[in-house]
Amino acid sequence: MKILLIYPYFPDTFWSFKHALKFILKKASSPPLGLLTVAAMLPSEWEKRLVDMNVSSLDDEDLRWADMVLISAMAVQKESVGKIITRCKSVGVKIVAGGPLFTTEYEEFRDVDYLVLNEAEVTLPLFLEDLKNDCPKHIYTSDQWADLRKTPLPLWKLINMKHYATLNIQYSRGCPFNCEFCDITLLCGRVPRTKDKDQIIRELESIYSYGFRSGVFFVDDNFIGNKRKLKDEILPAIAEWMEMRKYPFSFITQASIELSDNEELMKLMVKAGFDTVFVGIETPNEQSLAECNKFQNKNRDLLASVKKIQKSGLEVQAGFIVGFDNDPLNIFDTQIKFIQNSGIVTAMVGLLNALPRTQLYQRLKKEKRLLKDTSGDNTDFSINFIPKMNYDILISGYKKILNTVYSPKHYYERVKTFLREYIPPKKKMFRFNMNYFCALFKSMLILGIIGKERFHYWRLFFWTMFRHPKLFPMAITFSIYGFHFRKVFEKYIQSH
Repeated sequence: MKILLIYPYFPDTFWSFKHALKFILKKASSPPLGLLTVAAMLPSEWEKRLVDMNVSSLDDEDLRWADMVLISAMAVQKESVGKIITRCKSVGVKIVAGGPLFTTEYEEFRDVDYLVLNEAEVTLPLFLEDLKNDCPKHIYTSDQWADLRKTPLPLWKLINMKHYATLNIQYSRGCPFNCEFCDITLLCGRVPRTKDKDQIIRELESIYSYGFRSGVFFVDDNFIGNKRKLKDEILPAIAEWMEMRKYPFSFITQASIELSDNEELMKLMVKAGFDTVFVGIETPNEQSLAECNKFQNKNRDLLASVKKIQKSGLEVQAGFIVGFDNDPLNIFDTQIKFIQNSGIVTAMVGLLNALPRTQLYQRLKKEKRLLKDTSGDNTDFSINFIPKMNYDILISGYKKILNTVYSPKHYYERVKTFLREYIPPKKKMFRFNMNYFCALFKSMLILGIIGKERFHYWRLFFWTMFRHPKLFPMAITFSIYGFHFRKVFEKYIQSH
């Protein structure tokens, strides 16, 4: 059996980092971990190829080679998925599809031959058994949660690691919280399930053995869902391995805000090599937090919590949302003030959207306020329901936030705020390879000479070089990020 695994095109969005990747000569931010893991679950005797459409084109020759095509995707890749399905049908190749997009919107994909939904560890073996017996069904679902201790190592040999800025790894699935707008508990449940420390070390060793030396993203939706296991087993094991291997990686992950309440956990994360954490702040407005069940963010000084995480040695990236029913008219100024004061450089501000099957979706459907499907990109000015706030005021206010926080003046001010207060980890490793050398000189040309941010770029350049020289690589990285963010938002703002 010849299997072609296809990862659809990821459009130019906030998280694509497409404009930033050009500075370091990379084609994509990270590889399709889900498909690589699924590939390892397929029979070993099958021939397998993977086409990541973000790093290479999908040729008809690839489709004609395959006996079967496997596709996995997120909502934001929906347009690309439609084109892939059409092409598969034109050459008569069978399609198997799974992953978040198909699990939540499977009714829309009638041309897919086999829908293997929910978690592949549970449903894929059922499909493979039926396929072996020549009786595969159209759809496979399950309400059972997978045991991650049985999840195999990703089949890294199917990709060229040099194309990617970071690689990814998964330690846990599930989140103990129940935010109304989020589909994580729908897809992965509320009880965090984890891998064992030996598995994690094997996965790190596997990446290391392929020669990769850069950032590794722990893709867990809430890395600290099981704090005790992290403290007692996982982080000490990672720290020991990192020391033995002379710190080949730096780690990024996602966590909830109560990480700031646990100094021991933050210290252990930093010791293990973590330097960045994404946190869902959403909004400083207490009524809106209550509305969306974001109770872990309520009744706390969110700004102080962010500063505490940053001072531990972890850069905070964060998500913010406007469009809640309880948002007051001054929410736009409040969000701007919070973002600027926090020093959160990578601040993704989006419009609230109702993802399929979420609690928010069900509530708005009952209130007859749903308008259309979500695009999967909450920064593209689309909103798929009737907001309580006047629509024109909401869009105008959203534009104001973006025009402010990503203007060169405010963005570079925020970078300096962060760098002044940030205490870098003592063991933070920076390897100055040719890609970073290239990025530095490209930034000097594109940002320092051609770009409209050139005045702010050079001020940061020399301020960091003379006052915080250890943070100079970080300052250049942030400058390049800012270029990407402005490119993305300028495109959206001009079209609205």
